[in-house]
Order: sequence, then structure tokens, then C-alpha cells
Amino acid sequence: MRREWSIARRLFFAHALFIVVLTVFVGTAFFVDARDRGYVETSNRMLAVATAIADSPLVLAASESADPSSTLQPYALELTRDAGLDFITIMAPDRTRWTHPTQAEIGKNYIGAIEPARSGTAFTETSTGTLGPSVRAVVPVTDAGGVVRALVAVGTTTSNITIALNARLPSVLGLALGLLASGAVVTWLLGRYLRRVTLGWGPEHLAQLFVYYDSVLHSVREGLVLVDPHGDLVLYNDQAATLLGIPARPATGSDERPLTLTALSLPPSLGELLRSGRTAQDEIHVTDSRVLVVSQEPAVASSIPMRGAKPTPMGFVATIRDHTDLQNLGSELQSMKTLSDALRAQTHEHSNRLHTIVSLMELGRTEQALEFATKDLELSQRLADEMVGSVDEPVISALIMGKSAQANELGITLIVTASGTLAESGLSIQDLVTVLGNLVDNALDAAAAGADPRRVSVSVSSTERAVTIEVADSGAGVAPEAIDDVLRLGFSTKGGGVTDTGVTAPGRSVGGRGLGLALVRQAVTRLGGTLTIGRREGAVFTVVIPAAHQPEVDHV
Repeated sequence: MRREWSIARRLFFAHALFIVVLTVFVGTAFFVDARDRGYVETSNRMLAVATAIADSPLVLAASESADPSSTLQPYALELTRDAGLDFITIMAPDRTRWTHPTQAEIGKNYIGAIEPARSGTAFTETSTGTLGPSVRAVVPVTDAGGVVRALVAVGTTTSNITIALNARLPSVLGLALGLLASGAVVTWLLGRYLRRVTLGWGPEHLAQLFVYYDSVLHSVREGLVLVDPHGDLVLYNDQAATLLGIPARPATGSDERPLTLTALSLPPSLGELLRSGRTAQDEIHVTDSRVLVVSQEPAVASSIPMRGAKPTPMGFVATIRDHTDLQNLGSELQSMKTLSDALRAQTHEHSNRLHTIVSLMELGRTEQALEFATKDLELSQRLADEMVGSVDEPVISALIMGKSAQANELGITLIVTASGTLAESGLSIQDLVTVLGNLVDNALDAAAAGADPRRVSVSVSSTERAVTIEVADSGAGVAPEAIDDVLRLGFSTKGGGVTDTGVTAPGRSVGGRGLGLALVRQAVTRLGGTLTIGRREGAVFTVVIPAAHQPEVDHV
């Protein structure tokens, strides 16, 4: 199976090839420039020397003598040696040499162009003569009348120029090697960085993974949130947007900037969890309308193909599950458990009374047994009549009867008053059970922890506009500074699970404590009601929920 090259490897080889090509190009250009400049500098030097010789009075005077060579040859040889030249040829206008480095060439014709100089114009050229290819300058020697009396050719062979250029090769090679080395280091560092951030994967694999992961985000039924180390919400699916009440994720390829957690209206506990990046397992967080179970883990690359690389979190992944319906079922189950406990308590109490009646009859005290049974029946019937008469909703009546039995078992006096008709309020029985049941449970716990006499009073009133529920207890009450905290998830007056301030530490799993009042606040907020906390003998919780009347149906 052919292994796919990673982005880092592809970029490394592409960049390395570019650096090699660039180095060859720059080195060649530098060498060609140095060569051209060498020829130009040599031509200028030859022209300067030839012009200086042509301006010498000695050359003009010798050109008018009968034997110019006898005077000019020693002069040319000495000047050639002192100036480091290869030849100085002084000739007549008809090309006849008067001087030459080789004595045998004197008197012969000069090889090369002289026409511009014969016309009075100095020039330079690269030409091949008796000494081989050379760079030379030819300058006319003129008298006072401007007549060309002689020509001076000064030159140096190209082999000497090449030797001079070769002396510059180390600098050219040094520049090329420096460019190649620096480019290689930059390429290596860039490749290492890309290998780390892409986990050594190729572009095709990354594109495939992106398509798969994007499909997974849309297909899972749980909310999925990805938060980077800076606290920005970089990725989330549609279910997470629904559960958190945030804008839907933009389409793939959008350049919209990530959302900042601090700019979102999240519950404080949930916002703190996502910002902290700490590991969490099935933590409960309550919003205004939902009960969310959140788990969070760091996003760490499980297999980085780099030896010695230490995995570091690239962000954090949180899964969010909606447990609102499950919590409602739990509340109903708790109500059923309350009724079950009430039946168990009544069964236990009824068993004791039945044993008492049987014992009286065995002792022959029939009248006392009959009187005891009659009074017990009247008491039970009166309690049932009071509950049913005070609250017209059967489920609420059953709930209050269960709480009454529970209070009796705890040695707490439960006083219930009701007015109006709950059945016509249009409110959901499940919501009323959640609100009333949790408030009474909280009041019973507070009263049980308080001093005698221990009492809990429940008042339920219903009008055309609203349903008002008031639950008061004889407990210690709620401190004024704790009123804002008492409805927050995790607050509990029960032992274990509260901090020194009476509030569960942020992010700690609540473990079932402090959830009841948070659910009450959630239900009341969802129904558009209000919840206030006051104080009389103990704490007083007052809930006002607007009535939700059903629309009237016209009968034809």
C-alpha cells in the first residue's frame, strides 16, 4: 500500500528544490555579473594605459624618427612589466609594429581592428592575436595638427582575466552555500512546525477527516462543543446550539470568527466549566429551561508521529446531554416514592393500631377496642376529607397526603390551606408537582433540623390570573447574603457537599444535592412566574405563576 506523503514532507522537498534552484540561479547570475564587470574593468584599465602612452611626447617624437623601434621597444617592455600587462604594441598607421613582447614580431603587421583609431577614435575590443585571445584598447597618437602619427594597442590575455575571476569563486560559492544552508534550516523548521500541527497527515487525509468529522457533528444526537485554549468556541454542532441557546454554527468554509464564551449567555457554572478546561464526568448544570449533563475532556493528539514529542492539549471537548425529560420523570418518580413512603408509614401505623385492637379484644375489653377503632377511623377520614376538600386536584392532594404522612413520621406539623381551583388554572400537573414537591421537601428538611415546635405550612391559592404557592417552615431560615445562592445548582443545607459558605464549589458534581430548588427556579422561570424568598419564623418561599387558561371553544 502506497504511503501518503504528509504536508510537511511535501513542503520540505518542494521548498528544498526551490532553494537549490534559487541558489544555482543566484550563483550563476553573480558569477556572470562578476565576469562581465571584470571584462569592463579590464577594458577601462587598458584604455587608460593606452591613452597615457599615446599622450606621451616620447611616443610622438619617436614616431617621427627614422627608427622608432630603437626608442619605443625598451620603453614598451619596461612599461609592460611595471603595469602588469601582457603586451604594448606601438605601430605605424599602416599596421607595422614598432614594439612587441616578441622581438620577431617587430616589423610585421598588427593583427586586429585599427580603423576607428586611424580615424582618430579610441576603442576597446576582445580579439585574438599572436598571444591568443585578449582584451585590448587601441588609441591614436596625433600631432598638434590632429594628424594620426601612430597607434598604441595595450592589452592583456583573457586567461589572466579568468585567473582573476577564479579568485572570486570562493566568495561566489560561499554566498551560494550560505543561501542553501539558511534555506535548508528555514525549510526544516517550517516542515517540523507543519508536521506538528498537522500530526503528520497529508492533505487528502485531512480533507477526508474533515468531511467525516463534519458529518459526525451533524449526525450525533448529543451536543458537542470544542473550545480552544483561549476560551473561544471554535466548533459545535446543531444540537449544542439548541441546548445552549446560541446561534447555529455557520456553514463550512465560512470565515466567521469563533464565538467567545464570555460573550454568550451561559449559566455561570457551565460557562466556568467550559472556560476552565478541567476534566468533568456527568456534571449537572441547570439552565432556564433545561437540565444538562456535561462531560469534558482535553483534546490531545493520541498519536503524534514525532519522537520525544510531549502531547499537549489543543483544546477541550465537551459533550452535552439533555436530561430535562429524564429529570421530569425523576421528579414524578420522587412523588411516587413519597406516596409509597406515606403508604408504608400508614401501613406501619395501621399495623400497630390493629395489634392494639386485637390485644384489647383478646383481653375481653371489647368496648375499649371498638371505641379506639372508631376514633382512629374518624381521625383518618377527617384528614382525608381535609386534604381532598382543600385541594381539588387529585394528584396534588395525593402528593400533600404523602408529605403529611412523611411529616408525621418526622414529628413535624404540616398545615395545608387552599383556595380556588387548580384544575382550571391550565398549568401542567407535572410542573405543579415539581414546584410544590421540592418546596415542601426543602421545608421538611429545614424544619427537621430546627428546634421544637417543628412546623411547615403550605398555602395554595388559585385565581383567574395566577396560582400562588407559599411554603413556610420553622427552620433556621435563609441568610440575606445567601438568597442569591440558595437557588443555584449545588446549594444544600444538608451535610456533605457544601463549602464553608454553604455553596457547592464551582464545577463540583452535585451528587443529587442542591438540585431541587434549582429545578423549582427553572420551572418557575419557564412558566413566566416569580420566586421570592422571605423570612417569618423561618424561611418563606413564595411562587407566583401566571395562569395558562385554555382557549374557549365555540359550540355550534
